[in-house]
Amino acid sequence: MVDTLGVAVVGFGWMGRVHTQAYARVLHHYPHLALRPELVSVAEEVPGRAEEAAAQFGFASTTRDWREVAADPRVQAVSVTAPNFLHREIGVAMAEAGKHLWIEKPVGLGTEDARAVADAVAAAGAQGAVGFNYRNAPAVEAARDLIASGGIGRITHARIRLFSDYAAHPEGALTWRYERARGGSGVLGDLASHGVDLARFLLGDITALTADTAIFLSERARPAGATAGHSRAAGGELGPVENEDYVNCLLRFASGARGVLEACRVSVGEQNNYGFEVHGTEGAVFWDFRRMNELGVGRGAAYQDQPVSTVYVGPGQGEFGAFQPGAANAMGYDDLKVIEAYRFLRSVAEGVPHGATLADAVHSAAVLDAMARSAGNGAWVTVDAPA
Repeated sequence: MVDTLGVAVVGFGWMGRVHTQAYARVLHHYPHLALRPELVSVAEEVPGRAEEAAAQFGFASTTRDWREVAADPRVQAVSVTAPNFLHREIGVAMAEAGKHLWIEKPVGLGTEDARAVADAVAAAGAQGAVGFNYRNAPAVEAARDLIASGGIGRITHARIRLFSDYAAHPEGALTWRYERARGGSGVLGDLASHGVDLARFLLGDITALTADTAIFLSERARPAGATAGHSRAAGGELGPVENEDYVNCLLRFASGARGVLEACRVSVGEQNNYGFEVHGTEGAVFWDFRRMNELGVGRGAAYQDQPVSTVYVGPGQGEFGAFQPGAANAMGYDDLKVIEAYRFLRSVAEGVPHGATLADAVHSAAVLDAMARSAGNGAWVTVDAPA
């Protein structure tokens, strides 16, 4: 018999919709999951948006105040997809109310925010999951297995890239994402946080780094009303962009490997160009999010002029088998969030974590804070290992 778990979504922009769709789909792909999510409540302060969500997805109730969700005894688990500056307050409150938590990265505005949420969830004996969705790609998990098995030898160096154009248009609205008080960092929290998680997931802890950041579009127009996604605001009053558009960073790993991480939100001509290249003493592995179900793999004893083959992931690698019956059948972005929902619900059902946890969020935040310090002083800095 499948038990019901009452879930709520706090913040119903694009990511809130993605979480809701994942809850709706999860049993289609994982019919033996011990918990069936029931959409109990949706909280969104923009007038009418919660009601639209309820009409489309079947939430039992709506509210403009997330505190009503924390007080609702029907709600046992909460997705937090609100803006970054609200993550700590909402996350801690939900944990203190005894709710399990699926929260989007970067979990607040820095390491202290992420640690506060992690500590509150641990104190409550609840489960916590974080939206580091790219690690859920079956090809990424296959790459990790290949690396861990020594299949490309000892890892020497890696490159992680996250280039996007979502903020490239000069008429892009000056939303909370571009303000220090509400967004915290810019591309560090938005994209580089994923890059840091991928780096740690594949290669282990980062011990030291040096970084440089830049703001390339220094002013944007203030929007006249509520915004969703990356809206335009042509003709509005101009205001300053307060956080970085771009970062590049040199990394040192505990293993002795070296790395380069580069991320930009204003890369004209780049649409979600996310990926990595990992090199070892006996081979290399390559992944591009835009060809999510493929790996480039070069391995063997040739060393010089060694060929690279395209490998299509299939059942038996990661969670691919829950979505497609054979290799080279495509999966997409939303499928990664279904995997994330499955692992979160499985964590709740079994009482042990599966997938990316709040501890991973704290580690990522510590690296991002080190990047910010390095960009400020122009020096190599040691990454503070989370307690």
